[in-house]
Amino acid sequence: MENAGNEVVFKKETVAKLLARSFKEDKTKVSSDAVMLVAEMLKVFVEEATRRAVKQADSEDCDTVDIEHFEKILPQLVSFMFMHVLDVSSFFL
Repeated sequence: MENAGNEVVFKKETVAKLLARSFKEDKTKVSSDAVMLVAEMLKVFVEEATRRAVKQADSEDCDTVDIEHFEKILPQLVSFMFMHVLDVSSFFL
């Protein structure tokens, strides 16, 4: 992951390798559009995790965000992302 200023950016090659690791067949390929979509989803996930962890730290009157803040928001974040992925996938059915 690179950070261009404050923007989260994932390298296409890294995302493609992550996707390829989940394939059962070595012949399976992923399109560049799919890689870009997954990279965008990862970006949204990281940005939302950051916002929620900062909000959690603020609610506890902490000046810095620690791993414990992230751990507290993680269940809600995963649920949030799962719900939005299901909403998007319904367009394709």
